Parts: sequence; structure tokens; C-alpha cells
Amino acid sequence: MQGLSIDARAWAILASIVAIAFPSAEAAAAKMKGDAAATCSGLAGAAENAVRIDTAAMQAPSPIAVAERGPTPAARITPANPEFCKVIGRIEPSDPTAPPIRFQVNLPVEWNGRSLQYGGGGFNGVLITGLALPPASPFGAAAPLARGFVTYGTDSGHETKPGEPPQLFSLNDEAFENFAHKSYKKVRDAAVAVMVRAYGNPPAKLYFMGSSEGGREGLTMAQRYPDDFDGIFARVPVINWVGLQHAGTKAGLATMGDGWIRPAQIEFVAKAVLAACDKADGSEDSIVQDPVGCKAKFRAETLRCAAGQSGDECLTDAQIAAVNALHSTYKFPFPLANGLDDYPGWGVSGENIPAFGPTGGWKSWWLGTAPPAQPPAPGNGIAWVYGAGGMAYVFARDPKLDVTKYKPEDYKQRVLEVSQLMDSTNPDLGRFAARGGKLVILENMADYAQSPYAGIRYFENVQRALGKEKTAGFARLYTAPGVDHVGSGAPANVDMLDVLVDWVENGKAPGNLEVIEQKVEAPAFETLRSLPLCQWPAWPRYKAGPATQAASFSCAP
Repeated sequence: MQGLSIDARAWAILASIVAIAFPSAEAAAAKMKGDAAATCSGLAGAAENAVRIDTAAMQAPSPIAVAERGPTPAARITPANPEFCKVIGRIEPSDPTAPPIRFQVNLPVEWNGRSLQYGGGGFNGVLITGLALPPASPFGAAAPLARGFVTYGTDSGHETKPGEPPQLFSLNDEAFENFAHKSYKKVRDAAVAVMVRAYGNPPAKLYFMGSSEGGREGLTMAQRYPDDFDGIFARVPVINWVGLQHAGTKAGLATMGDGWIRPAQIEFVAKAVLAACDKADGSEDSIVQDPVGCKAKFRAETLRCAAGQSGDECLTDAQIAAVNALHSTYKFPFPLANGLDDYPGWGVSGENIPAFGPTGGWKSWWLGTAPPAQPPAPGNGIAWVYGAGGMAYVFARDPKLDVTKYKPEDYKQRVLEVSQLMDSTNPDLGRFAARGGKLVILENMADYAQSPYAGIRYFENVQRALGKEKTAGFARLYTAPGVDHVGSGAPANVDMLDVLVDWVENGKAPGNLEVIEQKVEAPAFETLRSLPLCQWPAWPRYKAGPATQAASFSCAP
């Protein structure tokens, strides 16, 4: 290919992928818009280069729907979608004992030339359809598919069956590598090939949006595959994955026996945090606007039971030790990938955010409704289920491991191997920036699934590696006070897809934004309150007016 331009080389590579994976690409003559049903049905059956399209069928337009319950507020909402071609496919493994990578691609009849890959969550194992609202989206916003984006997602290369530990797949090397990073790249390339076959052209712009594990996936794409996406949004990303599993396990071990904190005591701690810090920004609105300052100020020891005292209005020494374990840094005896040797502790505020489905505050993520058990049992906190299971299946690779006796130095080689695969901590985003990529990270400061301080440190490491001025040209970090992992507790919703498109395609760099808190009630999705969404390291500071309106605040250091 010597002598070709960069664009020509890219097109030649893409054309070769299409030719291998979809030998009947000439069928693309019937463009989606011209004869949607024929084009859609013609996509099925391709089976070259390990890619197979199992089904491709037109889907009728569907209205918005709101369920009574769901694991998160946004998950209750099924947005309206237009007529589209639903493509279900798989990528076969090299190891015959490994599961395939399954994916779904949604092709709108009216395509805007863009694509959006959705990230997963937890340990994945569920097919991400690309039909839901993207992370942080306002509830009444049009879905990306309805806006004309091709959307797609994957199960990351394994399917979790009911009753199985979510980490069981990690005993297979290929399955774990797919979960780490390979599946998202493979599915991205397969989806682009499907678009070429359906429309005759690749997407002009490619976007990725993910939350939690999906946020890690977004950062992984920027670090490992910097040429593949133009805009990436990573909300509450699980950046230092190995550190999180170890720190979450440590915090769980501290609650075994006398260290476990009862639900009524969670309310007591949360009220004590608000009493210490709520008014620091100038308003009393049950939101700690400066959680970093509050963490430096609040001490669990002030809640110690007096001699002879007990009950729900104080903490015992063992419970104080557990809180301090949650708040403190986890230190490794050796450095992980990119030189990190610790995981920052969790912050304060939002301890009593009610569970929305299975998620919310200390009760859901840390403490559960019963002290930690081995193996993890129903009612245990999610961090214990993930962390203790990770120690057994991912690091020790021993399902019968006694987690109380686990030491990372005993499994050093495996811990380092997993860190190289899973940790999205490489701060050198120079290549992603050089080709015009844009990155937005959002940390929710009342997050107890992962520590927002890990994301803050990562962003600051990028600034150190590339310089603040260069970083400002392609990356943003926002912090949302009072918001938990899934977007509950305080204003959390903002259309980050619009923000990315405006930055990538129009050169409009985002400044401070605005987040809203909404009722999950269609069709109005009434806004209950709003706040500024400030760029790190600024926080909302009250000026004057109703504390429920963003205009009453400004972003201040």
C-alpha cells in the first residue's frame, strides 16, 4: 500500500475486512434507504473470518415505555425507536472451549453517518443491545438510534447463566482477554463492516459511551486502539480494575463479624456527614457540594459509642475501623501496570442513598443486608460479591479459596498479568489526541461501587504526562457531587452525546455544564432540581436564589 494516503490506506484495510468477512458485499447495491427490508435480510448468513450474522430483521417503530421497577432509574425507561434493521451476530473463538463474542448492531433506515458503541457493566455476560438510553442521558431525550446513529454492543465474549458466579468465565484465558479488551475492538470492526455492507460507506464519525465497566472499556479503547473512535464518554469508569477488586474485598473483610454496620446506623452516619459538611457551599440542600473537603474534615471517630452506650446512634470501635478501611487507601506490596501500587479509598456523602432496585449507597454496594459470607451469598454487598469472587476466580483461580487468607504477593504473577490486561491506567493519550479524539470523563462523588478518586487521579496523571494545555484541548473531567454510581441521589442527567458531537464535529469545547434530577414519569420527566456540572477541580458554590436551580450556583475552586 506504499504511496496511498492515510485515508486511502484506511479504506483499503476496511475494504479487505469487508471482503473477507462478507464475501457477498455486492448485495449492498440495495441501499438501506432504498429497499430496507431487502438490504436487511441480505445481511444474514455471512460466515468468513470467524464472523457470522445469525439474524437480520426489520423492526417496527416502538413508543417510549416506562417500567414500574428497574435496577437503575434509567433502566426503567425504554426509549422510542424508529424502524431499523436488527442484526444479531457472533465472532467465533480460537479456543474451542471459549464462548463466542455475541453482538447486536442496529441500522436505522435514516442514517446520519455516525455510529455509537455502548459499553457494558459489572462482569458483563449480558448482550448490550444498543437500544437503551446512553449513560447520564436525560430521561426524555431521543435515543441515539432515533437520532440516526447506528448503535451496537456486545456481551464481551461470555454469557453469565443464572446461579453462576459472574467471574466463572475468567477461568478461560481467551474469554478473559475478550472481556479485558479484545471483544470491543473485534465488535467495533465487525459493526463497521456491517455498516459498509448496508449503506455502502463506513461511518464518518464513531463514538463510544460507557458507564462503570463500560467506562473502563471506553478508556481502554482510547489507550489501546486510539485510531478507532472520535469521541468517548466514560462515566464512573472502573479505571484501576485490579485495585478496585482488592480494595473492595478489604472493605468487605472489615465488616465481617462486629464490623458490620446496620441499616439504621447508615442513616446515622449519613446525617452526621451532612451536619458536618452540607452548609460548606453556602446552601443547605442535603448535598455535599465539596466532597473532597468534606472527606478531609469528617472523622468516623467522632461517632464512637460512649462507655456503656450501644444502639443505632453511635458506632463501635470495630465499626469505626470498618469505615476507616472504606475511606483509606489500599496499598499493594508491588507496583501494578503503569507504576500504580495502590487504590484510593472511597469518599463521603450519599451513604444512605436508597437502593433503586439493587443499587444505591452503602447498603447496596458495601454492606448489603447481611455480613459477608464465603462464598458470597444473597444479601451481601455488591462489592463483596465482585471482589471476593474476583479473588477466587480471577486471581487465585481457585473457586474454593478462603478469601480471608488471600494475599496478593502469593499470586503476584497473575495479579500483574491481570493488571496489564484490565487496568485502563495508561496516561499517555497522545496518539488519541493527535488524531483529533475527544474524551469526557464523569465521576459521581457519592459512588460506592468504585472510587471517584481513581478517576480524578487518572485525569491528573494525563495532565502530568501531556501537559495541562494539551490535555485541555481534547479531554474533560467533570465531578457530580451527591450522585451515586447509577445516577441517583442528586442531579445527574446531561446529554453527553450532544456534548461529544459538538466538540468532535463543530470544534465547540465544553465548559461547565448543567445536570438535572428528574421524575421517572413519562412523558414529562419533570425536572426536580438542577446544578452546575463543574470541571475538575471546581465545585458548585451557592450565590443566591432557590437551591433547586443551577442558576443559584457558580463553579468555584
